[in-house]
Amino acid sequence: MRAERPTGRAGTASLTYHLLVPVPGPSAPASEAASSPEASTPQIKVGERRHKGTGVVRRSTPATNLAVGTSLMLAAMVLLPMMDGLAKGLSERLPVPMIIWARYFFHLLCLLPLLLLRFGPRALVPRQLGLQLVRGSLLLAATVLFFFALAMLPQATALALFFVSPLVVTLLAPALLGERVGPWRVVAVLVGLLGIILILRPGSGAFGWGAALALTAGVVHALYMVFTRHLAGSAPPLLTLGYTAVVGAVVMTLVLPFVWQRPALADFGVLALLGVLAAGGHFLLIKAFDYAPATWLAPVGYSEMVTAVIYGYLSYGFVPDALGWLGLAIVVGAGVAISLKERRAMRGLRPGN
Repeated sequence: MRAERPTGRAGTASLTYHLLVPVPGPSAPASEAASSPEASTPQIKVGERRHKGTGVVRRSTPATNLAVGTSLMLAAMVLLPMMDGLAKGLSERLPVPMIIWARYFFHLLCLLPLLLLRFGPRALVPRQLGLQLVRGSLLLAATVLFFFALAMLPQATALALFFVSPLVVTLLAPALLGERVGPWRVVAVLVGLLGIILILRPGSGAFGWGAALALTAGVVHALYMVFTRHLAGSAPPLLTLGYTAVVGAVVMTLVLPFVWQRPALADFGVLALLGVLAAGGHFLLIKAFDYAPATWLAPVGYSEMVTAVIYGYLSYGFVPDALGWLGLAIVVGAGVAISLKERRAMRGLRPGN
């Protein structure tokens, strides 16, 4: 799953379940906390950070460079779907919970030295421990659901259904975030849901457990993004990514004895590679937000769908049919439309239209 965005996606997604992929529209990531509508202080420009307690704004990241930010985001959108594709392949030979454990455990092993070097041991204990645990648990749940869906569905189909996440966040924004969502965004959400219906084609047999798991993963990931918005600014994005990695690694290590199956040496190498790809993809994603704002990068994140289709074809020879392509295009188009509308609102136009 996407991994976090940009603190991912479950994927994945990224957002990504990791994650990781930046969620368009109202779900701006932690690195864009300054642009949150509920913020009462002046906005902080990209590349600046307000130090808590002092109100002093100091430059802590590079100056805005849209080309660099876009390139980093595109690189992340290559690595994270690659992780999904490898996880799908491993699910044919190994238990899915074991694959999820590897994704988090080796991710944490890659990330921990960087966190200790940059922030020190004391920073690893979050200030808002309860909320961070809930947030990390939601991402873990979305990842579990998405990885099980990957085992049952083509990668592109699972990802397209997971992309219901930004649509759900848009619908939840008024009630849970106090943000205005005007009729234009509601129409975009309805169009996106039409795309999902085209992918599922009720009555065709396409809607089964895999589709249900992918959709549920997207809904859970939407709740994760709501918590991310509430926690925006409470910790640097890289450190917040570390918190979620710890939650996933600890929980899945407790589960591991019940599902352990001795992998072949080559498969163990792939399990380790999952964590490396997750850490690398999310690090590139976070660096992308150092150079460009979320409203610019959100549409770029949908390039993940292109790489997912490519990996699915190269690995399994799967190509969506005509209605599948149409559904994928509508879901991605609706998400991009929401994010572009958000970008216009950020530029000073009346938000919520």
